[in-house]
Amino acid sequence: MSALPALLMAASLSFAGPVLAAGELEKAQQQWLQGHQADAKKTLEQALGEDPNNARVRFALALMRMESGETAQAETLLRHLTEDFPDLADPFNNLAVILAGRGELDAAQDALQRAVALQPDHVQAQENLGDVLLQMAARAYGIAARPGPQSSVNAGLKLRRTQELLRHLNGPAR
Repeated sequence: MSALPALLMAASLSFAGPVLAAGELEKAQQQWLQGHQADAKKTLEQALGEDPNNARVRFALALMRMESGETAQAETLLRHLTEDFPDLADPFNNLAVILAGRGELDAAQDALQRAVALQPDHVQAQENLGDVLLQMAARAYGIAARPGPQSSVNAGLKLRRTQELLRHLNGPAR
């Protein structure tokens, strides 16, 4: 089951502003839950045609695009949201998810630190930041553990433990 419905509700609650498109968000969410993903995205696109600056609708559409595997389109929407609404944490958090998924850990860390600075109690951003920092630690330990005259024995142990933790967090291989 997709986590999108809960995220859409969070999106509709997280953004301040007029509730112009609340009906459209609810309609799109119902369409999504009924398996009509294309219709749900179309509903939100039409709502944006009427109100292109509606952050809630733009964010919901970005989430749907992420869920649909339309990563490039989702990233574009999220980047524009961070530019147009730089005081909202959720777009930075979700942009970071895309960046981290591509292995752009430094950029993901920057986006997550922005999200956490905007909303320190943003649980998902805090968790995502921890995950990114753990991946960055593994990367650094891997460099420090490379064979050679400057190699660190402790880094090798830390690398193995960090990799074990990452495997545990990511679940069993599929």
